[in-house]
Amino acid sequence: MTESLGRSAFAGLYDPDRKKVMSQALFEFLQYGLKYTFPQQPGALVRGIPTAHSAKPLADLIQSNEPYVWPSADGTVRGQAIEPLYPTIVQAVNNDPLLYEMLALVDAIRVGKTREVTLAVEELRKRLLVTA
Repeated sequence: MTESLGRSAFAGLYDPDRKKVMSQALFEFLQYGLKYTFPQQPGALVRGIPTAHSAKPLADLIQSNEPYVWPSADGTVRGQAIEPLYPTIVQAVNNDPLLYEMLALVDAIRVGKTREVTLAVEELRKRLLVTA
């Protein structure tokens, strides 16, 4: 097991026996711990890929003149830089719209104001805590 999976299992975020993410625990971590573990402040104006409230699904709910972006030469939007959680996120989201949405919601929790955080948490709840 990799170190990351080992730490995640120890924290109760991952069940190694069933090879399954513990959705409720992950949701609670995102809601309450993410902004303390991976803090971020908007940076310089750069060209990039929209994130946080500037990307779907929050872009449909929030009107803002201050876009946030992951810095990228391939980006089409000029906005304040948000460093992604991992350097290759920009490449990863190009081929996975669901991953893009989830990571943009995560960034809204990292850098958003109360309204953005509340909306992002609700959108993540819908995606992570699917009821049977």
